[in-house]
Amino acid sequence: MIENNKSKYVPELTSNLRNNYVSIPNVISKASGIRIFGKRLKSFIFTTDVAIIKNTNADAVIAVYPFTPQPTITQAILSVSDIPVLCGVGGGLTHGTRSANIALHAEFQGAIGAILNSPAPDETIRYVKESIDIPVVVTIVSELTDVQSKIDAGADILNVSGGANTPKIIRKIREKFPYIPIIATGGTTEESILETIEAGANAITYTPPTNAQLFKHKMQEYRDIENKKYNKEFE
Repeated sequence: MIENNKSKYVPELTSNLRNNYVSIPNVISKASGIRIFGKRLKSFIFTTDVAIIKNTNADAVIAVYPFTPQPTITQAILSVSDIPVLCGVGGGLTHGTRSANIALHAEFQGAIGAILNSPAPDETIRYVKESIDIPVVVTIVSELTDVQSKIDAGADILNVSGGANTPKIIRKIREKFPYIPIIATGGTTEESILETIEAGANAITYTPPTNAQLFKHKMQEYRDIENKKYNKEFE
């Protein structure tokens, strides 16, 4: 009889050139995940940096940025990513049929979901829902938001981003909607991520270090190597 171990051994393969990547916190594996088109996704990396997207072990990308959504940006991200991508399609200044058209373009390019920001009116959610055949993700930033109206308008997944209040918002949502899929920001520590998962989040959004922060560490390594090399010559 084979006993089920709580922790399974997972073989890992890398290479000399690909052993340096943005790693997602291991605690995210405790989330249930959300199955989209057959793929079970637990970790979403929050970035539009194609270099980071190409070098991460996250399950998927959440590509939202603080500018008017542009199809060329969506196309660039999707052409590089080898993992699923959720694309921002507006909700703030961009809404209505324009958001619906951007969402349709994102679907045609290969996105697995369209994200609307929190100000998106229910009418915009309906426009997007009627226009595409991929999940509509609606962002929730406050416990005062009328979640029922968002779901009635067509939200398939909720993206909770309430800062320190995120677990509290999730708990309130779960009281009324125990089965709605929830992606949520988990914070910067394993403790805060675990709290978010225990509150009811199915998947976690992880914000990686910036390209500049990552390069800072890499350049320090190069300086140390260079200094050691010349110190040996003068010994």
